[in-house]
Amino acid sequence: MRASLILVALLAAAPVAADAQVLTPLPEPNIAQGARASDYLRAAQGSIATGRLAEAESSLEMAQTRLLDRSVPMGTTGVPDTSPLIAQISQARQALAAHDLQGCLQLIGSALNAATARGL
Repeated sequence: MRASLILVALLAAAPVAADAQVLTPLPEPNIAQGARASDYLRAAQGSIATGRLAEAESSLEMAQTRLLDRSVPMGTTGVPDTSPLIAQISQARQALAAHDLQGCLQLIGSALNAATARGL
């Protein structure tokens, strides 16, 4: 009886095939393992310049991920990073999603300058 209830609950929560969306992974940039955030930002610039926007999105995500790898005091792991560099990359991702390529490139350039200055 219990198994039947669980099965009914799962089937009721399952998306209808017509409404389901298939998510495909973003293409990854051709960058060596252990690359810095600035490397991913440069890759994003190059991807936008050549019209590979999905790859640019992936590069921006990876740059942001590299910056989020950090040491924090115990008990503060759930506190989001509010650094301006993270915010710039978020804004670049939003500009890319809105197809504002010029704005995206400007934001990436600013983020790249900041990341390079910090050795990231």
